[in-house]
Amino acid sequence: MASSKEYLHFILEQLSDLEEINYRAMMGEYILYYRSRIAGGIYDDRLLVKPTKSAVSYMVTATYELPYEGAKEMLLVEDVDSKEYLTGLFKAMYDELPVHKAHK
Repeated sequence: MASSKEYLHFILEQLSDLEEINYRAMMGEYILYYRSRIAGGIYDDRLLVKPTKSAVSYMVTATYELPYEGAKEMLLVEDVDSKEYLTGLFKAMYDELPVHKAHK
């Protein structure tokens, strides 16, 4: 099942207090970039983020899920209704996110 553009736009609005939030559509899903680094993505209308140490610490009840069959596990973000929570999560994760080669 592909993710809806409505859910993408909802998540982008929740992250709108951050500078340099971008996305790339990929096979019906969306990869999310924060300051040119891959932070996570939207898969089947779920926000999943990279399981960095800071993300695991930030998320009190971190649940691991697969974005798609054969992928590495990511963290499911359940508290998507809190703009402050999402902004804090992405800021906390930033230093641990890998630099995306295409954006160097």
